[in-house]
Amino acid sequence: MCGIFAYLNYNVNRERRYILQVLFNGLRRLEYRGYDSAGISIDHSFSLDPNTPKSSSNSPPPPLVFRQEGNIESLVKSVYQEVAETELNLEECFSHHAGIAHTRWATHGEPAPRNSHPQSSGSGNEFLVVHNGVITNYEALKESLVRHGFTFQSETDTEVIPKLAKYVYDKAKEGEGDHTITFSQVVLEVMRHLEGAYALIFKSQHYPNELIACKRGSPLLLGVKEFNENASNGSTFQDDNFLSKSGHAKELFLSSDANAVVEHTKKVLVIEDGEVVHLKDGGVSILKFDKGQHGGLSRVASVQRALSILEMEVEQINKGNYKHYMQKEIHEQPESLTTTMRGRLLRGGSCKAKTVLLGGLKDHLKTIRRSRRIVFIGCGTSYNAALAARPILEELSGIPVTMEIASDLLDRQGPIYREDTAVFVSQSGETADSLSALEYALENGALCVGITNTVGSAIARNTHCGVHINAGAEIGVASTKAYTSQIVVMAMLALAIGGDTISNQARREAIIDGLFELPNKVREVLKLDQTMKDLAQGN
Repeated sequence: MCGIFAYLNYNVNRERRYILQVLFNGLRRLEYRGYDSAGISIDHSFSLDPNTPKSSSNSPPPPLVFRQEGNIESLVKSVYQEVAETELNLEECFSHHAGIAHTRWATHGEPAPRNSHPQSSGSGNEFLVVHNGVITNYEALKESLVRHGFTFQSETDTEVIPKLAKYVYDKAKEGEGDHTITFSQVVLEVMRHLEGAYALIFKSQHYPNELIACKRGSPLLLGVKEFNENASNGSTFQDDNFLSKSGHAKELFLSSDANAVVEHTKKVLVIEDGEVVHLKDGGVSILKFDKGQHGGLSRVASVQRALSILEMEVEQINKGNYKHYMQKEIHEQPESLTTTMRGRLLRGGSCKAKTVLLGGLKDHLKTIRRSRRIVFIGCGTSYNAALAARPILEELSGIPVTMEIASDLLDRQGPIYREDTAVFVSQSGETADSLSALEYALENGALCVGITNTVGSAIARNTHCGVHINAGAEIGVASTKAYTSQIVVMAMLALAIGGDTISNQARREAIIDGLFELPNKVREVLKLDQTMKDLAQGN
């Protein structure tokens, strides 16, 4: 549940103080993910112009790394204290700069600066990495790197990644001749050795003003903010055609969550598993990693991807007058339920009909009705939402409904058939176990339906059809409005599946009436907020 964030400015003059604030604020937007330490990396006082040829005489000094146990404000305080002690100029201006940041939830090693990210390749900080996920084969990689002379400072699984990058880079430099290894080639070779789930951002002294991001199973997206109105709209990225290479000013953001990007831009690219995204010269190139290829550092295929627009506002990620996000989201439930049902739950008109219209499912309803069974697959709260909705689904659809926790289904290799409809429920649409279960269900030929709160998420993209719950951004870790909206969506799914059954028409109409009344009933309950607080305190 770590949070990663990066900021790159190209042909936009930014003071070091501003760059630090962008990185700190990015981490603050990820606080809700839970963390016990944090860190950032920025450049030293000398930064190469990206158009200047690199040589040993003009190599930039190592990047600066700041890591601190505790909350983000502890990191902020320690950074400014160290800046003051070293007399680093906060007003120094950079026209090109790449910074990375991280909040860590300890999984390998205790909360401590040495275990915080960015993790480094060594004393020179030649390669730096921030990581969300778990590298399952890190012990074997660590043993191999120790045999090659590397010394480890942390107990993390992440430290093997920058050290492996340095090993790949050094080996390539030894035998390169006239060939210069690119940043992308280094990262692709590193990825060939990694097993597990990860979202990674790489920064390197050898590739100043560049960043590389890649992912497998953990969420990651790119935000693009352009300043030149006459620039290309940048709707598509492809290799060897860096976006606006002619020098258009822009800022680029990488984040594990849209919450840290939306205040800067709504133009985003959701990075898919196996993609390597290279930010260089203000442009973006995307390579597709294929672990089946064993061509050393050979070139791999480039891909084209389109930008999408975030359907969220900055106001949605602000607490407003509430004490915390969970309280805010509890009180947003009347509106989130109304939005979830708007345009889908229909009542009235000339025929006074009461119906449900789920546009994302209409072409697949006949197939769902013919299903041998409906299998709901999810994790945590999403699984519980499906469990709560199961009775109404069985009642109205007449189809057997079974429940599966995604990880348990995978561990058992439970039976999934071509005649099944597999419904994947996930607030984020990026839940790692649910994504693995989705791949498993697709391989077994089931019709796969997604129910998520995130447009463009991996589950939304990879299922055959689905429903967006429209609950709005949910930052509180304990789900509230997303949970209730999921249940309402599954109730509407039951109504849609059973829509051609005359015998239960009266029951269907009663349920629809109840759903219409639900937001007002929730409002009435929320009016008792202070009364419930008094009861809890024994007043």
